[in-house]
Amino acid sequence: MVFAVEADFDLTDPVEGESIACNGVCLTAKKITGRRFEVDISPESLSRTNLGTVAAGMKMNLERALRLSDRLGGHLVSGHVDACATVQEKRHEGDFVRFHFAVPKGLGRYIIEKGSITINGISLTVNHCDDRAFSVAIIPHTLQVTTLGALKQGDQVNIEVDLIGKYVEKLLQVKEKEGETRPSRINPAFLAEHGFLK
Repeated sequence: MVFAVEADFDLTDPVEGESIACNGVCLTAKKITGRRFEVDISPESLSRTNLGTVAAGMKMNLERALRLSDRLGGHLVSGHVDACATVQEKRHEGDFVRFHFAVPKGLGRYIIEKGSITINGISLTVNHCDDRAFSVAIIPHTLQVTTLGALKQGDQVNIEVDLIGKYVEKLLQVKEKEGETRPSRINPAFLAEHGFLK
């Protein structure tokens, strides 16, 4: 699949082959002309994201790649979407909106209260969570400048969990033989015994 995308901001100094996140999915820009560019969508991206449901004329959140010298205003976002989450509830609270999302089985372990999560490319703070769901509160500014305000119950969003948790989990697995892993001896009891936890 190929998308032709038009940004509502100037693409200053664009370079063919640079990454531009579209709804949180890291994609490679080509055929850049003014504010327009094209991106190829791979079968992998279509299987893990909501890009297959995007139609001509729909709005997406766009963000150019971060330079290492730039200010980091959120958390580290790679643009490598883990899965889609479903809007369970959208509740207005004054000028704010609180969303509750259901996540696929197995992803909940990477989501922590007051940790970071990316929804359609937007870095957000998790308010509450359990193994199958989480909630976030969206401020008025974010509702104005992103597509989150248009979401409704049942909609699918792209989520990227904080990649630090996935790295930690992988590092704590000890390989014994080819293809076999066992849990590390580093666990809450070990951390408490050595003064890292109270």
